[in-house]
Amino acid sequence: MAPPAIVELPSVSALQENIETSRTTFQTSSHPIYLHNLALSITHNLQYHHDWSSLTVHTHSGLTNSPLPRPVISGLPPKRAYIHPDEQVEILKAEHKSGKSIEQVPEREWVLPTHLEEKWSLAKFAAVFNALDTVPPNGRETLAGEEAEIVGHQWQGKNRQKRLLLATLHDDSTVVYYIIHDGIVKPRQN
Repeated sequence: MAPPAIVELPSVSALQENIETSRTTFQTSSHPIYLHNLALSITHNLQYHHDWSSLTVHTHSGLTNSPLPRPVISGLPPKRAYIHPDEQVEILKAEHKSGKSIEQVPEREWVLPTHLEEKWSLAKFAAVFNALDTVPPNGRETLAGEEAEIVGHQWQGKNRQKRLLLATLHDDSTVVYYIIHDGIVKPRQN
């Protein structure tokens, strides 16, 4: 009788590899492991499906150094995720005046990983916003005098309103993103 054939298992997926390499980092965290796995799933989606770079999962507040209500991601999108309506008007005026297109340099963004089945309240969102700085760490710092040359600088960097992308994961691995601001924002004009 012939020995049983050895069956080779498929290679580990990029997502599983990401989770396995990050697991040791999260063993010291006070957050449940499912929140870390959720954050890693969203990080994977941002990196491999939306071309984000410089992604970091944060477990502690940069303002208070206390644990965040849940892990939050920061990263750099390939293009601007949000342009304030007043900034958009100023950019259009400057482009019309100069006849040249003005490059929109992406800014680091906060991303809040959630699952579709979770129930959120204004108090929970407020707790997350209160623990975050306006701009994620490792952001691009403007050089002295450079800020005045940037069209729309009044709405960028530390001057911008605190915001984050709400990343909602569904059971079928679909992720949808919503921009959420801390407070009221002037609506866009059509």
